[in-house]
Amino acid sequence: MTTMIWMENIRKIYRLGEVDVPVLKGIDLTIEEGDYVAIMGASGSGKSTLMNIIGCLDRPSAGHYVLEGQNLTQLNNDSFAYIRNQRIGFVFQQFNLLSRLTALGNVMLPMVYAGASRRQRINRAKAALVRVGLGDRMENRPNQLSGGQQQRVAIARALVNRPALVLADEPTGALDTQTSGEVMALLTELNSQGITVIIVTHEPDVAAQTHRIIHVQDGLIQQEIGDL
Repeated sequence: MTTMIWMENIRKIYRLGEVDVPVLKGIDLTIEEGDYVAIMGASGSGKSTLMNIIGCLDRPSAGHYVLEGQNLTQLNNDSFAYIRNQRIGFVFQQFNLLSRLTALGNVMLPMVYAGASRRQRINRAKAALVRVGLGDRMENRPNQLSGGQQQRVAIARALVNRPALVLADEPTGALDTQTSGEVMALLTELNSQGITVIIVTHEPDVAAQTHRIIHVQDGLIQQEIGDL
């Protein structure tokens, strides 16, 4: 197997006034290409900070992070942002869709920053919406879609730049049980197609559907369950 993510001694310290607050205290983590992983932990455990560093939304204070063979630790801000846009797709609990745009328009957005032509943006966004089962909802705005459909739009948006890694932060947190099951089935299907999927969740039934569960506590990985 090919290593997708390799982290060594990742630390994150926030400065609050005159006080240093350590949030991550030495994370060592390896995730292989095609893994399906859940990260769990109580509020304040460090799991969200870890996800932000994995997703290049934040930088570690110390340690090494290698993504697909590239050491990200010393990259400048432009290169960091490029990797975040091109290699990683994000799915959030609250969908983060723009209300004034259609489903198609929302899915096209990440490609604007990637420099794709308008024709490329339209064609790839349409294909992504078809892939998540929304081929007949492309012209609907978010307020014309159910919560589950909005999350499918968000997943299509995450996929449109063809990332190798999808990060989902509490993707079922705003959904009912049936719709949560449908969203998880979609993420599982995407993983079966070769996409590496990492889910941050506090829900044991969601985590149980992945292949590997990583428990974070007090800024450290305390336990890993599943395929290593």
